[in-house]
Formats: sequence, structure tokens, C-alpha cells
Amino acid sequence: MSADDQRIMYVFPGQGSQYKGMGSDIHRDYPSVRRIYEEAGDVLGYDIAAVSFDDPEAQLDLTRYTQPALLTHQFACLTIFKELSVNSTTPVAAAGHSLGEYTALVSAGALRFADALRLVQARGELMGEYGEGGMLAIAIDLDSARPLADKHYCGIGSHNLPEQVVVGGIGADLDALAEDAAKLYPRRRAVPLKTEGAFHTYYMVTAARQFRSVLDACVMQNPKIRVLSNYTGGYHEADTASIKSRLFFQLFNTVNWVGCLQSAIDSGVNTFIEFGGGIGRAETPEGMRPNLESIIKKTLRLCNHDAAYLSAINGLSIKESARVMQG
Repeated sequence: MSADDQRIMYVFPGQGSQYKGMGSDIHRDYPSVRRIYEEAGDVLGYDIAAVSFDDPEAQLDLTRYTQPALLTHQFACLTIFKELSVNSTTPVAAAGHSLGEYTALVSAGALRFADALRLVQARGELMGEYGEGGMLAIAIDLDSARPLADKHYCGIGSHNLPEQVVVGGIGADLDALAEDAAKLYPRRRAVPLKTEGAFHTYYMVTAARQFRSVLDACVMQNPKIRVLSNYTGGYHEADTASIKSRLFFQLFNTVNWVGCLQSAIDSGVNTFIEFGGGIGRAETPEGMRPNLESIIKKTLRLCNHDAAYLSAINGLSIKESARVMQG
């Protein structure tokens, strides 16, 4: 594929892709990353590098720290990728899963890094404060999941694949739902997720109402490239008031990731590059795997859409992806 034929989308994962040691390798190797973490610490009022790299007080999995830590790591990975590829890669669009939507807006020039940090700091604090219950991932389709969730007073927090949803609710309701699901779908186990609440469901309405004033006060510019909305599953309008309203609704509505990827495919995106975060049990950043890779690749196969996938989540993968993009 020639550079002229590439239609590149930058992609950023959400909560659940954080891990102790995240960003330590590129912080060690690149002065620009050290400056990013210094700026982040100044904005946040605490040492986000210490939380991300060493996590001495076991704070990284608390939403109020997770979200700024992920945004900082994602922005740092993007910055080094641009440096190493000598800005030879020009995306046509960006997307992020939940928290990642804010980094996508940074990459599109709609938010300054510092302003995005302030937003996600407030967002994480409110989600943690007003969070209640938990979440389960179930490998069933949305039409099957919705009546099951309704029956047990739960909500659909995320629709990640045609046959994968995440539901949220309080503990007793989730237990009843899991028991019901086991009878209806004996081969589809409900997997508990490590969250501080039933995110992207009606349990987040109070947090969203508090967050609205923070969004209203935030300085935002019209994005320079198209950015996908988790709330609609389509592209944001080039209007800051509209973007802010969609971010408000995102907090207590389903993350329509299936819709987002379909919109990307429909608009001809043929190269996906994922930045930041990681999953797995490796002891170093180099051993971690990209959070969204499996979902993106499965979606591409289901849609019979030919597209390349690259990751830039640690020093090694950033170098390799930059080399590939330079040809």
C-alpha cells in the first residue's frame, strides 16, 4: 500500500489497559516523554510518573488515577511515534474507547493535552465518587443482552463486538443476571471486570450532571481531523458544543464501539494504529499486548474489510510501527 493510498486512523484504548510500569521504558529513553510527565504532574498536582511506574500506594486501578495515567501514556506514545516517523504519517481520523475518546480529541487538535488532563481528572474523580456496582462481559449479541439486562435492572455499558457486550449494575443484580445467563447461554460465561462502578449506564447520571459544568468551562477547538463518538457510533460534528454534549451523554450511555468501527470501515479507513496502554501479565512494558487489537481484527474479519493494524504501546512497538509507516 502506497502512502497516497493509506487512510489512517489513530486509536486509543480505555480503562482496563493500565498496568504498573506503563510508560517507564519510553520515559527512560526519551527526553520529550519526561517533559510530558512533568507537565502532567504539574497539571494534576501529584506525581503521575510515580503512580504509573511504581504505584507504591496501589492507586493506579482507582478511576481517578487510571484515567489521567492512561491519557498521559497514550499521548507520550503518540508523541514518540511522531518523532520517530518524522511526522510522515497523516491520519484521516481518530477514535478512542471511553476514556480513549479524550486522547483521540487531543490527537485531532480539539483539546490541548493539559486541558484534556483536567477533564479526565475531574471525570475520573466523579466516576469514582458516584460509582456503584460493577460490570460483566458476556459473549452474546446486543438484542439478546438488552432484555436480560433490563430484567435485572442492569444497563449495557459497552458493545464491543457483534457478539460481545459489557453490562453494569449493582452486585446482587449482576449475580442474578449471571445466573440467568448461564442457564440461557451455558457456553457463554459472564466474566467480571475490575471497575469501580457500572460505567456507561444509568448509574453514572449523577456523575455526568456534575461533569457537565467542567465540560462547559473547557476550552475546545474544532478538530482538524474526524473523531468518532462513542455515544453515536458515528463521527463528531465539527462543532465544539456538539462534541461536549456527546461527551456528556457518553458517561451514562453504551459505548457503541461496534458502531465506531463500522463507521471507520464505511469511511474507507485501511490502517489502524493503536497507542498506549497494554494487557497481559508481563513484567515489563515490552511484553504487554495491545488492548484493542483482538477486537479490531475480529471486526475486520467479520466485515471482510482489508486493513492493516499496527500498535505503538511501548518503546519496541513504537519503533517498529514508525519504521513500517516510513516504508
